[in-house]
Amino acid sequence: MALLRVDESQGNETTAAKLLSALCKAQRSESILTWLRKPGVRELLEQLATGDIPLSHEALDREPTSLRVEHLRSLLVHHNLLPVRDHYLALFERWLSSKLDDIDDIEVRRPIESFARWHHLRRIRTISANGKPTQGPVHSAKQEITETIKFLTWLKLTHGRTVASCLQADIEAWLTDGPTTRHAIRTFFVWAVKNRTCTNITIGFRQARTVPLLTQGKRLAMLKACLTDNFDTLSYRVAAILLLLYAQPVVKIAAMKSADVLLTPDGPRLSLGEEHPAPVPEPFAGLLTKHLASRPNMRTGSSSGSPWLFPGYRAGQHIHPNTLMMRLREIGIDLLGARNASLRSLVQEVPAPLVAEMLGYSYQVTQKHAAAAAEPWSRYPTGKSSRIMTDIVAGSR
Repeated sequence: MALLRVDESQGNETTAAKLLSALCKAQRSESILTWLRKPGVRELLEQLATGDIPLSHEALDREPTSLRVEHLRSLLVHHNLLPVRDHYLALFERWLSSKLDDIDDIEVRRPIESFARWHHLRRIRTISANGKPTQGPVHSAKQEITETIKFLTWLKLTHGRTVASCLQADIEAWLTDGPTTRHAIRTFFVWAVKNRTCTNITIGFRQARTVPLLTQGKRLAMLKACLTDNFDTLSYRVAAILLLLYAQPVVKIAAMKSADVLLTPDGPRLSLGEEHPAPVPEPFAGLLTKHLASRPNMRTGSSSGSPWLFPGYRAGQHIHPNTLMMRLREIGIDLLGARNASLRSLVQEVPAPLVAEMLGYSYQVTQKHAAAAAEPWSRYPTGKSSRIMTDIVAGSR
């Protein structure tokens, strides 16, 4: 194979050869050969091998966006031929540059660029540096920036005003006559008032008219099916239980690492928050331990040695949250309803602050659910959370 030639005079393999050599160590090398047969893959590897494309993230960024480029990038990172970088942060930086280039009016662009770079980009970089998932923050940042561009453009074209001369009446008119996504401008104006870009503008939090909520009976029935029936693969059943029992958002479930499962003499525990690892009762403890020992997508060159609890198909990446969402919906789970029901059930049995610390929620969120469930707490016994988790699982059998 031409790509595997070694330069004997230099004693160094080409980049492509190093990559293929690493991939061929996979237990399922046929998957690598299948990938090599796809259109454009060999040409891309040859360009890397000859130096036509420098071995860097910046060089790959200049290539037309495609699945083969991103998959190759993931393989190069996974096999230490490129440095690790945050995928979603990089996509956001590219998206932001393109978005700003499309704004012709300098009076619209200037505040948008300051907001995007000094609020969102700085925040996402901090999240990434702390090793936390950035897909969710990137999604919300893009929506807030997009909606703010729409508003400032409308404000200028309709009323001839800028953010500095914006009136409260302009805000009310915009929010009243349009979809609920328009409330995404709130973050911009909180930032703008704080930085004195504008004054006397207030936007309250949007109040949802209804809160999706499964009945306890439906939730327990789903939990029982996940624990006892082989209606889907083990990995998706485990993911569903993390939603139904621990109220974990699907985005967070997808990004969990195998190290988040703590094996202790008293059984496994889950590191979901900053403190108080959550207990894992039987029979879920057995399912979780089995999944940990037989995670999918671990026999190819893409994911061998993966740190993720739910490895994805792309090298070094966890399962995509959208893939997980679609699969759980196909199972019949109302994602938001199930998460709200799980959280509401837990705060009825365990103090809201402890639930927040154990599951990784803010105190405000758990207190809100506790208030809605009308279950105030003043004191509680130590070890209550462990018993409650066991009782919930037992009740689903």
